[in-house]
Amino acid sequence: MAFNGYPKAAFDFYARLEADNTKAFWQANKSTFDDSVKAPMDALCAELGDYGDFHLFRPYNDLRFAKNRPPYKTAQGAATEGQGGCGYYVQVSAEGLMAAAGLYSMAKDQLQRFRADVDADTTGEEVAGLVEHLEADGYVIGAHDELKTAPRGIANHHPRIAILRRAGLMAWRSWPVRKWMHTAEVADRVRTTWAGATAMCDWLDRHVGPSTLPADARR
Repeated sequence: MAFNGYPKAAFDFYARLEADNTKAFWQANKSTFDDSVKAPMDALCAELGDYGDFHLFRPYNDLRFAKNRPPYKTAQGAATEGQGGCGYYVQVSAEGLMAAAGLYSMAKDQLQRFRADVDADTTGEEVAGLVEHLEADGYVIGAHDELKTAPRGIANHHPRIAILRRAGLMAWRSWPVRKWMHTAEVADRVRTTWAGATAMCDWLDRHVGPSTLPADARR
């Protein structure tokens, strides 16, 4: 199946799901999800296959350890990981489209390497410059989690404290629903976004890389 964008029904589906996040709604509209959300996302991932094999996130929330969480996610995301460890992510929701690149959440060993090289003057100034450039270009910079104070052993007045407090480093762009999202232009926008973050991802690949810890020891 060639990728031709997301139909209007994809965005309408998530707007209605936000208003009625129930099993009854999901079962009644599962075919809309399959045809208008999942199928185009599969096609987009195939179109972007040179970045790697993508993982489509499950549409169901894990309710085992969270009270009052809705049963269904209100966005469909897909992600892949480059050879150096950086991730590439795309998401569709009622709000529109989002594309991101970097390391959203770092394992313990990754975070140790990251903070050491952000703290060091030469490598730290390099990544700070890359982040500043991305922000000037309209990217949002963030991570899965961020400390309220400085990490242990780091001064609060450190010149790169904003980066050091983060437990990851991700750059993304998002767009509200527009007509071009119903076309193949989506793939071009995602590629352009990922390409714009290449220098930051290269830094992360060189100085952080993938985790070598077993899965149960990464947090």
